[in-house]
Amino acid sequence: MHKESGIDTLLELDQQILDQGNGYWIKIEARRVTSTKEIPHGIRYSLTLHEPYGKRILGYDNAHAVKPPKKFKFAGQRLPYDHKHRHISDQGVPYEFQNAYQLLMDFFAEVDRVLEELRKL
Repeated sequence: MHKESGIDTLLELDQQILDQGNGYWIKIEARRVTSTKEIPHGIRYSLTLHEPYGKRILGYDNAHAVKPPKKFKFAGQRLPYDHKHRHISDQGVPYEFQNAYQLLMDFFAEVDRVLEELRKL
């Protein structure tokens, strides 16, 4: 297996809590698992942004499959495990995992966007 871009960085961030100021914080969990058809990259991950009272307001993870939007219904389609939650009550929308580096870039870009939106409120 070739060395995947960013995998060491993601694994080193496991169990880290990152202060984002004003009470907001990020929690990162990442560990190697046996590669399966659901998790072909062999990494179980959860990257979450939390508001000051602990409620998750953004998350990227691969803890469960998500059903694609109805307009993308195809018989025999494999349900993606990589996904993101844009708020606490959504079931997740598919996220196309390319590599660990891109996952971190996408997550932190969205964290910046969400925190900027909150600052404007």
